[in-house]
Amino acid sequence: MSNVDNSLVTFINEVQPSQQFYALQDPNSEDWVIIDSIHFENTDVMPLWSNQAQAQSHCDNEWSEYVATPISLADWLEFWVEDLNQDGITIGVNWQDEKDCTELELAEFTQALIAIEAF
Repeated sequence: MSNVDNSLVTFINEVQPSQQFYALQDPNSEDWVIIDSIHFENTDVMPLWSNQAQAQSHCDNEWSEYVATPISLADWLEFWVEDLNQDGITIGVNWQDEKDCTELELAEFTQALIAIEAF
């Protein structure tokens, strides 16, 4: 199993019970953290975390005004996917500072989420 597979499986296993994951949002502007890809030129990445503590640990330095904000699976599928797809955003799974992190195409990430969504 590749590192991408391992990272995605870990993320999905942690997200499944709560049916939510976290991104960083500026509470004043309501902007979300989007970063440059470490793997692909001219590609933007939205880092996501499987738990609040992990996300919140990145709210320092340039992101000190941001907060770890939950996104439910249902909201992701209903509101997020289309907009992110139009913007060509890639997903960073459990992103870490200055480390080689897993980046997935939006479609691959979303397919994995669909498989665990509670109906």
